[in-house]
Amino acid sequence: MKRVQLTAAKTGPSSYNYLVLLADKDQPAQLEGALLPAESSFLLKSAERGVTHFFFPREDGGIFVRLLKKKKTGSRAKEAARLAGNEMLHELRQYKIANVSLCGMHRAVNHVLVFAEGLALGSYQFLKYLTSPKKKEKPMREIRRGRRNMAAEIEETNALLEAVFLTRDMVNEPQSHLNAVQLADAIIEAGKAFGFDVEVLGKEKIESLKMGGVLAVNRASSIPPRFCVLEWNPPGESAKNRKPIVLVGKGVVYDTGGLSLKPTDGMDYMKCDMAGAAAVVGVFAAAARNRLPLHLVGLIPATDNQIGERAVAPGDVIRMYSGATVEVLNTDAEGRLILADALHYAKKYDPELVLDLATLTGAAVRALGTQAICYMGTAPDPVKRALESSGWATYERLVELPLWKEFGNELKSNIADLRNIGSGNAGMITAGKFLEHFAADYPWLHLDIAGPAYLRTAVGYRTREGTGAGVRLLYDFLKKYYL
Repeated sequence: MKRVQLTAAKTGPSSYNYLVLLADKDQPAQLEGALLPAESSFLLKSAERGVTHFFFPREDGGIFVRLLKKKKTGSRAKEAARLAGNEMLHELRQYKIANVSLCGMHRAVNHVLVFAEGLALGSYQFLKYLTSPKKKEKPMREIRRGRRNMAAEIEETNALLEAVFLTRDMVNEPQSHLNAVQLADAIIEAGKAFGFDVEVLGKEKIESLKMGGVLAVNRASSIPPRFCVLEWNPPGESAKNRKPIVLVGKGVVYDTGGLSLKPTDGMDYMKCDMAGAAAVVGVFAAAARNRLPLHLVGLIPATDNQIGERAVAPGDVIRMYSGATVEVLNTDAEGRLILADALHYAKKYDPELVLDLATLTGAAVRALGTQAICYMGTAPDPVKRALESSGWATYERLVELPLWKEFGNELKSNIADLRNIGSGNAGMITAGKFLEHFAADYPWLHLDIAGPAYLRTAVGYRTREGTGAGVRLLYDFLKKYYL
């Protein structure tokens, strides 16, 4: 469902309920004649005292003015504009505003679109299962902006917002309504809606391929697993990359921990354990809708991790799709097992780069909280620096962790090729080291999004529960690094 639509404003402010003006704090009096002289004087004097929010009523609505702080520059200035947009959302809801025109003055003109982005992202609500209309807040339906002709940028931002909302919707769906089969069906529908191809491998095909990691995690489930292959290849010869870029997403639709059972307070939000898969779908949605000239392949292994008499037990040995044997010492370290099969499957594409996204470890959350993504991998430094730059641009920031060989020593098993957990220290790194074993034939990066992908309480425009982490980051990276 479209909650926000950004469109180019073709008429004057009188067509809208309210006009939101972003102004450079150094020159608040010059607002293109929108304010009366007395109002401009009042604004200027108030700004000198540190006031940044103003409202001037009009017969046809009114004018909100939000002054942005000059001290902030670059990515921090853009993030401040996004947060300002989210703050403005609360005021607009208070006045039950439906349509808004955004105009930026002076330096702030460059921040209009990110201001609108923050407003739009903050407006997201997951209302599907609310039955009482009184409990439903009316979402922002349309945001308009004026002054400069930015139709192409607005259209691109709309598609990206819709992709983020799709990802959030998937993460917020309870597993009772989005099991592995239903997730695969939802991905097929997303492919039809946005224009990318989807192939779904069923359990028989997964068995014939001997994907032992996926089958082991799925063993106790009454719902069969799925392995989804997504592809966006622009028509003709327009793809800028000769070899595809592969995105892999962890699709554990619900994680009990298996026989290594999770505590109650850790299980109630495990519907979010497929946030990596949802983010991959979101990136494909944005890429296809905006016709990004890159050949992309997505791999999503989907299953739940249940308990039962057929469940894998700690101490069992399984054989992976690659042929390697793994001693499973903790069945709650299941995400790496299904990702390992997908990473080995990625070899068939001879990829230029492989990135995997997963809510993989609690250790990543303990290390960085919800503020950043832990990442590591074997891709060359220019790729890593470009990804980090996109992290700052979208404020989905990343911190690189080392994959030193000593961490691999913790994965040595006495009875198998390797075991699925290390000593317990630096668990996000030993998890990455496990995945590295299956990603040895191409440049690869692992993004542990466990912290920012799902929030108990909203933080700015990052709404409660699913945030869509990874979508804006990877879209920005793919667009800037490869185009």
